[in-house]
Amino acid sequence: MIAEYGHFALILAFAVAVYQMTVPMVGAAKGWQGWMDSARPAALAQLLLMAISFGALTVAFVTSDFSVSLVYENSHTSKPLIYKISGVWGNHEGSMLLWVLILALFGSAAALFGGNLPPSLRARVLGVQAAVSVAFYAFIIFTSNPFWRMGNPPFDGRDLNPLLQDPGLAFHPPFLYLGYVGLSMAFSFAVAALIEGRVDAAWARWVRPWTLAAWIFLTIGIALGSWWAYYELGWGGFWFWDPVENASFMPWLLAAALLHSAIVVEKREALKSWTILLAIMAFGFSLIGTFIVRSGVITSVHSFANDPERGVFILAILAVFIGGALTLYAFRASAMTAKGVFAPLSREGALVLNNVLLAVAAFVVFIGTIWPLVAEMFWGRVLSVGPPFFDQAFTPFMIVLAIVLPVGSLMPWKRATLARSLRPLREALVLAAAVMALVFAVSTGHSALAVIGAGLGSWLVFGAFSELWLRTGSAGAGRLLRLPRADWGKAVAHAGLGVTFVAVALIQAWQIEDVRVAEVDQPFQIGPYQMVLRSVDRNDGPNYLAQRAVVEVTRDGRDVATLYPEKRVYPVQGMPTTEAAIDYGFWRDLYVVLGDEQPDGGWALRTYVKPFANWIWGGAMLMALGGLISLTDRRYRVAAGARRAAPTTAVAAE
Repeated sequence: MIAEYGHFALILAFAVAVYQMTVPMVGAAKGWQGWMDSARPAALAQLLLMAISFGALTVAFVTSDFSVSLVYENSHTSKPLIYKISGVWGNHEGSMLLWVLILALFGSAAALFGGNLPPSLRARVLGVQAAVSVAFYAFIIFTSNPFWRMGNPPFDGRDLNPLLQDPGLAFHPPFLYLGYVGLSMAFSFAVAALIEGRVDAAWARWVRPWTLAAWIFLTIGIALGSWWAYYELGWGGFWFWDPVENASFMPWLLAAALLHSAIVVEKREALKSWTILLAIMAFGFSLIGTFIVRSGVITSVHSFANDPERGVFILAILAVFIGGALTLYAFRASAMTAKGVFAPLSREGALVLNNVLLAVAAFVVFIGTIWPLVAEMFWGRVLSVGPPFFDQAFTPFMIVLAIVLPVGSLMPWKRATLARSLRPLREALVLAAAVMALVFAVSTGHSALAVIGAGLGSWLVFGAFSELWLRTGSAGAGRLLRLPRADWGKAVAHAGLGVTFVAVALIQAWQIEDVRVAEVDQPFQIGPYQMVLRSVDRNDGPNYLAQRAVVEVTRDGRDVATLYPEKRVYPVQGMPTTEAAIDYGFWRDLYVVLGDEQPDGGWALRTYVKPFANWIWGGAMLMALGGLISLTDRRYRVAAGARRAAPTTAVAAE
């Protein structure tokens, strides 16, 4: 009966969301306080019901209830407990249930922490959020029911996709969904503001924490996915420009642009229309990502489903919400009159350039992602757009962004001079040049990528902390710890971006790759390391069969590591996987992949020396940490400092 309770709770949550979508919105239009206030208990009730529904499905997976079709298709009695739990969202139906649970979570958070919002704005925000929930409840109930029972339950299940049976993939989707769905709050605030015709500094202060939280979760989710691909798939890379990878990256870029644009609205009451548009498009690209993953229109190793019916439903959701929001934007944008005036060379101007670079970069990724679909639909040509296109089309925008970011951060509001803004960065420029010289000195025979990337990354890192030092003024180092957390958060996040720049450039320019047939006990050299394949033996796990190699690594006669790469076969699904063995280090990774046994003896072995590999994910975690530090700043909490009375009627165009 637990599955039936979960299904019933899902339907009740759908009904509550319909109420939350309509009654508070009518109350806001009529000025009826009681109707507006009913949005808060409705949002909390929706979360409670969704927690019951999701909990029921989790119990079905943990107890291996194979009478539930979804459990049969994605679980097995011999699977470890952690993968039984992650199997709840390791499929289409369960992941959509997680999606609406997070929608309800953000809606209830707005209800709990939005007490200082004007009542009409809060009611409209929660109403729009509920409208998004209603669409996805309908999608689940009518096309993707996770509680469907089987008439004749089998004794065991078909197991979860072996590629998903990994700790990285257990945590990657929830973080990614927290980012995707978190952007729905920025969307709800934008639509509510368009209905009211009210966008000002207080609105920007309210919307920034939600956008920042979503951006943090997206950053962590993308980093976890990249790290999983690096160590699990055995190909040695960290980013493939796969359509589904791109689907998560585009909202991240637009969310970053939205964060910076909202600063201008908060500080200078400018860029109002642009900020509203970014809020709509950031969530819009989250929905586009959902469509790509679940429609089957684009081939990807990450795709959950290939059902055209589901794809059409999601496309309809996308058309209604984004199309409706853009139509409302077209009617209301003229009311979002900018008050601040600024020169092109100013903090505002730098933030505008930042926004343009991030938005155009996202558009380039979008074009590269959908172009194969467009070519097939209109010209009947089957083609693929791979890393070479993205590397050449996307990279220039990031280079320009890295150059201008430290300078723009130090420019004053309204008007600036370039010479004065560059003066505090002299030391940062000298240090970045020194790093470039050092990299150049050890890069003989390598491309210029290492030098350029190391220089740009160092410029970002040293520039970020130069700004912190400048803000201490004459008080010196003693004032550093008393600076606002938002200043520290910005510096850490920008430094994290710089660390990632350095890592990506150096790993691509300096990595060493060796592919060979390795004979047992026959040493071979890769870079400064000597490796020896000692043996390949049977090493079965709880639900898989495996062959495990033993590879010893030495350097200058000293033991460095013993690595155990594996080839696994999961009998239930009959699917082979490759488990790379990695010796992680601060400066480099040693990466070994076991291939097939050769007819004439020996084993195929692929080995890499990957310099600064862990700096990629370290930089991403620094960016997320910077966002988290900023989020704890009192000024950026929901409605902090925004208690002044606000009109609820539309603002007339000046």
